[in-house]
Amino acid sequence: MQIHVIDAGHFKLDGGAMFGVVPKTLWSRQIPADEHNLCSWMMRCLLVNTGTQLILIDSGMGDKQDAKWQSYYFRHGDGDLIQSIKKAGYSPTEVTDVLCTHLHFDHCGGAVKWNSSKDRLVLTFPNARYWTHSAHWDWAIKPNPREKATFLTENILPMQQTGALCFTDKVENAFGQSIELLYANGHTEKMIMPKIKQGSNTYLFIADTIPSHAHVHVPYVMGYDIRPLEIMSEKEQLLKQVVDNNWTVIFDHDPVHDAAHIQLTEKGYRVAELFNL
Repeated sequence: MQIHVIDAGHFKLDGGAMFGVVPKTLWSRQIPADEHNLCSWMMRCLLVNTGTQLILIDSGMGDKQDAKWQSYYFRHGDGDLIQSIKKAGYSPTEVTDVLCTHLHFDHCGGAVKWNSSKDRLVLTFPNARYWTHSAHWDWAIKPNPREKATFLTENILPMQQTGALCFTDKVENAFGQSIELLYANGHTEKMIMPKIKQGSNTYLFIADTIPSHAHVHVPYVMGYDIRPLEIMSEKEQLLKQVVDNNWTVIFDHDPVHDAAHIQLTEKGYRVAELFNL
């Protein structure tokens, strides 16, 4: 099995929104903000070659939306979904499966694009099955007011309209024995966190449960999370498994670091080591 980190680019979000009730005097020690209180975040995806499947986990925000919408998020850096996949040695037509951890725009937007004439939306990965949980799909297509702005129909409905949509809860072992799907409900309903076993190593792509190394401390949760108390409980349970089993955590939004080893200290769970894969 081969695991490639895919760089779908960087964007900016408000630091206060990313850390909820945590004061800036605390979180800014780890993640700096600019003069507008915006912090830079990476849209980190994974490409996993199991030998029989080429699985893309998440796809960034894409570039379908108009310039005004794009300007809200200050895209920057050299990262690009398709170029990063090509740099790993693959083409979009080789991807067999696109696994969306959840359907917020910064995680699934790159999976759908305009055709060459820009008059029809098509799948970026035409030979792939597109995966989400059925309960999350229902949640996304009938969004609550809190998440409505991040569930964009142009990102989501083409998956169903093209017949590519599949549900992880309806198919057993869709990704083989080496990938197990864990679920969380604190950030959004039935978010998927793939646990990937590669030889003696186990990697947990923890998605927006812990988006960066600065969010490892259990009380540090985002203002975007729909169930703050639940995500704190989920973090506690997941981090116990991570430490007890010596898993490597992979972050989806950390601006610099791909991954971390975690330790339990007298002050709670903390980063033991940060590194890139």
